[in-house]
Amino acid sequence: MNWLTNYVRPKIQALVRPRDVPENLWHKCPGCGHMIFHRDLEKALNVCAHCGHHMRLSVKKRLEMLFDDGRYTRIELPKVADDPLKFRDQKRYSDRLKEARAKTAEHDAIVVAHGRMGGLNVVVAAFNFEFQGGSMGVAVGEGIVAAAELAVLQDAPLIVVPASGGARMQEGILSLMQMARTTVAVDKVKEKRLPYIVLLTDPTTGGVSASFAMLGDIAIAEPGAVIGFAGARVIETTIREKLPEGFQRAEYLLDKGMVDMVVARKDLRATLVRVLSLLKNRAPAGDLVMLPVEAGSPEDGARMS
Repeated sequence: MNWLTNYVRPKIQALVRPRDVPENLWHKCPGCGHMIFHRDLEKALNVCAHCGHHMRLSVKKRLEMLFDDGRYTRIELPKVADDPLKFRDQKRYSDRLKEARAKTAEHDAIVVAHGRMGGLNVVVAAFNFEFQGGSMGVAVGEGIVAAAELAVLQDAPLIVVPASGGARMQEGILSLMQMARTTVAVDKVKEKRLPYIVLLTDPTTGGVSASFAMLGDIAIAEPGAVIGFAGARVIETTIREKLPEGFQRAEYLLDKGMVDMVVARKDLRATLVRVLSLLKNRAPAGDLVMLPVEAGSPEDGARMS
């Protein structure tokens, strides 16, 4: 009896018992509903192979995708007061910050890094949407300012990758002040005649879109990205009219001249490298050659007169 109980029964139970399958092995595409294996999704940079829907990409993967060989150096950002207004709604703002930091292992919603892209030194400020929806508070403003100052110091182009729901309401007027601060920081980069490129990802809304996100020398957007200030439902309720198909999507803004390019994620790095090389290299593409001028030609007469 012990042999049946201790050996045979466990073997049979192991065969018929349902196996525990991790829940994160498959992901459902929000665009077409297809289930995609996680490794296939990672290889495709979080882009659905069936419909081309661009899902959100983590800030770490974003930086690895942009820099040469995925190598970059992060900078330490200035420390700011965590809860300057002692704000509380359903829970304390300080508690929300602790939860977001534990979830993302990041101090706030922005990461600033520098390295090489196509052999050129660049500075990249990328938003982390997983940290409170990438909302812009004082810490994010300090991050943009630090990125701009580093770009000027290194004589390097500045690339900003926003993914944000807008200003962070828990910091009130202090968060709205970052719109002006970041605009001034971007102006310093432009005064040094350095390229400033904005890579608009889903979503780019609110105070972020109303400040530095729409000031790029070149505005590049990912397909299907939501880009705007107020939400579409708020606008419809205000004007009491039905909005056009695809309103606030990257393709719609391209048609209206608000963005310069809509580029698939797999082509983003190559496109940025090409744009940077054109903007950064101000010298002629080749040596200037003086063409001989024949005697008696109009040019010759003009030169002799």
